[in-house]
Amino acid sequence: MDRQKLAKEIYDTSHLTGVFKLRSGKTSDQYFDKYLFESNPVLLAEVAEQLAPLIPEDTEILAGLEMGGIPIATALSLKTGIPVVFVRKKAKEYGTCKLAEGMDIEGKRVCMIEDVVTTGGQILLSAEDLKKYGAKVKDVLCVIEREVAGRTNLENAGLAFRSLFKMEELIS
Repeated sequence: MDRQKLAKEIYDTSHLTGVFKLRSGKTSDQYFDKYLFESNPVLLAEVAEQLAPLIPEDTEILAGLEMGGIPIATALSLKTGIPVVFVRKKAKEYGTCKLAEGMDIEGKRVCMIEDVVTTGGQILLSAEDLKKYGAKVKDVLCVIEREVAGRTNLENAGLAFRSLFKMEELIS
């Protein structure tokens, strides 16, 4: 599937109309449900196919951010053979008390994976958390760059940011 067709398929699958309460508390007649494209095995495989070339060559571990980054990172891991960890918003308070579930990240070059980036706020928090555990974090990949503020915030923090699509590419 070419890039333009993938963009259309993602939009057609995930764009909903109706009455939706947004995180801001406002109401909208349109909603973009990213989990609809992430849960579609055909679209998820194609996203991984097209996102894989954007992974930096020196990446040792993919870090899927809770919750939407996890299926993307898993699909990329299956496609590339690069191990994956699943990053919580905060470390578990029981059992292993881990922030990143999976293999050890200490001293490893980690590429963070997210589905949609708006402001980049959670990525910035998670990057700092991963660094506290000894990870070398400098790269972020996402499927959809929703707003330029996310790119600006991530790059200002010294992170290299790549996206497969900008939101306007999906709706044009």
